[in-house]
Parts: sequence; structure tokens; C-alpha cells
Amino acid sequence: MEFTQSDRLKKLPPYLFVELDRKKNEAIKRGVDVIDLGIGDPDIPTPAFIVEKMMEAVKNPSYHRYPSSNGMQSFREAAATFVKRRFGLDLDPDTEITAIIGSKEAIFHFPMAFLNPGDVVLVPTPGYPVYHIGTLFAGGQTYYLPLYEENGFLPDLDSIPQDILERAKILWLNYPNNPTAALATPEFFERVVSFAKQHKIIVCHDAAYSEMTFDGYKAPSFLETPGAMDVGLEFHSLSKTYNMTGWRIGFAVGNQELIRGLKTVKSNADSGQFEAIQAAAATALMSDQSCVEEMRKIYEERRNALVESLKGVGLNPPMPKATFYLWLKVPNGHTSQSFASLLLDEAGIVCTPGNGFGDPGEGFVRMALTVSKERMKEVGDRLRKVL
Repeated sequence: MEFTQSDRLKKLPPYLFVELDRKKNEAIKRGVDVIDLGIGDPDIPTPAFIVEKMMEAVKNPSYHRYPSSNGMQSFREAAATFVKRRFGLDLDPDTEITAIIGSKEAIFHFPMAFLNPGDVVLVPTPGYPVYHIGTLFAGGQTYYLPLYEENGFLPDLDSIPQDILERAKILWLNYPNNPTAALATPEFFERVVSFAKQHKIIVCHDAAYSEMTFDGYKAPSFLETPGAMDVGLEFHSLSKTYNMTGWRIGFAVGNQELIRGLKTVKSNADSGQFEAIQAAAATALMSDQSCVEEMRKIYEERRNALVESLKGVGLNPPMPKATFYLWLKVPNGHTSQSFASLLLDEAGIVCTPGNGFGDPGEGFVRMALTVSKERMKEVGDRLRKVL
């Protein structure tokens, strides 16, 4: 018996990291000693005190029952404490915060709360593929906002046609940015608030990398911007901050009406996150954050080592102040794909072709700081033989 997939699934682009994993695994089967700078998955374990809290919590029978899709009160209060301490935001844990099963889940689900068929979502490109995929599943249409180096990888809001603005309902932003590692200024966020109010557009800010910062830089929250709470929602993840990618836990904060819409979708789509995980996550958020500072030091050392390795072979890498990515221009004569293929086939180095994040990413590759400092130095040795 044959089954036909829905038109919705047929419209989906191949998920970038599935294909990347396939190519990497093929190389490993061939016996290649792969240095994996591809998928941004921390290689550092979750801090021990968080794991210990999880081990304690998982034995608590009260956590073995259905959780609330809104999240435990103690977790939402911990999130409120975190954003107050970190960004100076005073948020109500009952109405302005909700637990999410990692940022990806909530980013996918949110458009279902506010889009009708044919509505437009403004999506940065290159960018996280789920902004577009969530739009597609909600019946909306994506209008891409190119991020170019000459604009500091910030979208040009003035370039959006009037007919698109009249149908636009959501604008996605992500700073510090994946994949470009670009930063947003307070002045840019002020411009976004004015733009959103003028055109009655919801602003969704993906802040997954807000704590992955270097050289003394501190990333702002979009919601710190005057007026942002009137138009905005912000997604925070514990995945990269506390090396908890597999735990699938995060929180969304912002405008009450937007939080209520997300909670309504989630109450129908999932049954919430295991409360033992929420208890451990609350412990992470309420800690003194020394584990985060240690994480920053490790990635800063790796960044420095990789930049020096790349400079040593004649490449001109940036020195990012946030995220754990390098957004590297490919050498003359190469495309994103040809350079990524060369690195894998000839040097056993996995990186992500920039055009996999969107057409304006052509001419770049993304490298993740997810291997040791020693392996970062080895990248230069391998590239020297190839380039």
C-alpha cells in the first residue's frame, strides 16, 4: 500500500543538519578522523550540580505525573529571577513567562497562535531554518530579509514592500546571531520597536545565545528596549548556556497576550516538560552562574585558537564577540558547498555551508567551537596541507 505525504511536507526543504550528519557519518565509516565543526552541539558536559539535582528530582514521585504545559511555578519564578538579574526585567511568572520544551519547539509552535492562511512572516536569511518551517506549518508565507555583511548582518526594514507590510504579522530576530555571530545594538532594537508599532507586527526575538559572549561583551535583551513589551516575545534556551541541549528546556517571556497565545497552542499540542528536568533547570537559573563564566572562558580559548589556525593558512576569519560560531568567508574560487566539501574530503573537517542557512549565506561557511583547543590548532595543520 502506498501513502502520499501532505503537500505541506512536500514543501519542506531538506533539514540542513540531517544531511550534514549523513555526510559526516559516511566519512567516519571510511575511517576518517573527523574534526566536527558542523552542528552546534556542545561537547562539554552539563555542570555536575545540575545533574545531581536531576538525579535527586527524578526520584520524587510527585514529578512522575502529567506536568502543566505552562511549566512549574518554581521554574517560572526561577526564570523571572534570571531575567531580572541579567536584564533588569520585572516580569510576572504567571502571565509573562511560560516554560517551553527547548526553543525549537516554541519557535515552531508560536506562529500557529497568531497566523491565518496567507499572512506573512518576516524571516532573516541566513538564519535558523525553523523560523520558515514554523511559518509553513501554520499556513503562512515567508518573506525573507537578507542579512548582508555591509549592513552588519542586520535586516533592512526599509526595504520591505508596502504590500508585504500590510500582510505581515510576525518579525523574527536572533541576536547574537546564528549563523553570522552578528550583534544588535540598542539603537537597532529601538528602530524595530518603532517599526513594529507602526505596522502592528509581532516581534519574536530568539535569544538562545545571549549568554555565550566574550571579551566582556554582554548581549542585551530585546525586551529591555522601551516599548518592546508592547510588541514582543523573547525565547530563552538553557541548551547552550548550561550545555543542556539534550534536556530540551527553555522559557519564553514577554507580552501577556503573546504568552497566552503560545500557552494555548502548547496546551493542545504537548503535555509540558518532565518536572524533574524543570527542577534541575531552575537550579541552573538560580545558581551563581560561575559555570557559565567557565563555559565562556573555554569557548573564548577555542575561538582564539581557531582564529589563529585559520590566519596561519591565509584565511581572514572574524573574531566574534558572541555565539560559538565563526562565519568565515570562503577563499576565492570556491562556493560554500565546494569549500565545505574540500574540507571534509581532503582534511576531515566538518563545517556547514553558509547557503544551507539561506541564499545570502553563499560565500561563507559556519564553524562551531565544539571541539577542544588542541583540535582547533590541528585544524590549521590539516588546512595547510590542503590550501
